[in-house]
Amino acid sequence: MLSLVVLISGGGSNLRALLEASEDAEFPARVVAVGADRDADGFGHAEAFGIPTFAAALSSYPDRESWGDAILEQIRQWQPDLVILSGFMKLLPPRVIAALSPNLINTHPAYLPEFPGAHGVRDALAAGVDQTGASIIIVDNGVDAGPIIAQRRVPILPGDTESTLHERIKPVERELLVQTVLDIANGTIDLEELAHP
Repeated sequence: MLSLVVLISGGGSNLRALLEASEDAEFPARVVAVGADRDADGFGHAEAFGIPTFAAALSSYPDRESWGDAILEQIRQWQPDLVILSGFMKLLPPRVIAALSPNLINTHPAYLPEFPGAHGVRDALAAGVDQTGASIIIVDNGVDAGPIIAQRRVPILPGDTESTLHERIKPVERELLVQTVLDIANGTIDLEELAHP
C-alpha cells in the first residue's frame, strides 16, 4: 500500500479525487496527511475523510530555507512513499526537493514543456493556440521542468475564458493523477528510472 502526503494551496479538487479513489479497498494507495502553505479550503476534504492536516505559512519563517525545513519535517513524520504537490503554489527549496526526489510529483494545467509556471492556463489562451493539456511531472529545481510522467491534450474552444478552460482541464488532471498513483503503486511507472534515464 502506497502512502501519500498531499500538499495543497487552494480548494483541493485533485486531493478530493485521490481521497475518493482510496475509498475503494482495491485502490493501492492511501492519503496519510494533507499539508498546505496556508489555511487552505481543501483542508475541508481532508477533514471529511478523517485525514490529519498541517500548515506552514512562509511568512511565519525568517527565510524560504527554514520554511522548507519545517515542511520537510512535517512530511517526514508521516514517512510517505510519495509526496504530491496538487495546486501547491510555492516553490520548495532545493534541499527539500533533494530529500524527497524522485518520489515528489506535481500536477500542472498545461501540456509541458508548453506554458510552465503559475499561469499555464492564462498563458495558453494568450498564445492563441488551439490546444493545451494537463501534465504530471517529477519535481526538480526548475519551474515545471522535471521529467514528464503522464500528460493528455485538452482542446481550447472558441470563447474559452481562463475559468472555463481551467474547469475543463481539472477533470483531466484528476484522472491523470489517480491513474499515475495507481501505476506507481503497481510498479508500472518507475520514478527512479524516469528521473535517471
